[in-house]
Amino acid sequence: MRVLLIGPARARDTIRSLLLDSSIDIAGEFATSDEARQSGIAADALLSPLAPEPAPRRAGREPVEEPLTARELQVLSLLAEGLPNKAIAARLGISDQTVKFHVAAIIGKLGAANRTEAVRLAVRRGLIAL
Repeated sequence: MRVLLIGPARARDTIRSLLLDSSIDIAGEFATSDEARQSGIAADALLSPLAPEPAPRRAGREPVEEPLTARELQVLSLLAEGLPNKAIAARLGISDQTVKFHVAAIIGKLGAANRTEAVRLAVRRGLIAL
């Protein structure tokens, strides 16, 4: 079987190492599925990670590729207290939309699926304490 690997370089390295002793032939590697399709390389499948790489980042993990800003850390601490966006906005004197923006940035930077997972990952990485 011929496959194309899709995703960030580190994720492709992980997939490649998992396929070393298999009968799967890696025909090419690309950052995006669009690049893979445009390459014209014949393959049976596209392989990519389902989620961002397992989060080796802080507290015994690799560093966050893009660190959280001071304001994002404030928002994250209030998320950890279980506050909804409106309460966070009131505490910080910012709009609900700004809080939504910060929460989305936090989730993206931590590679989390949602705000609960963002808090869990942040605690594991030593970004906040409960």
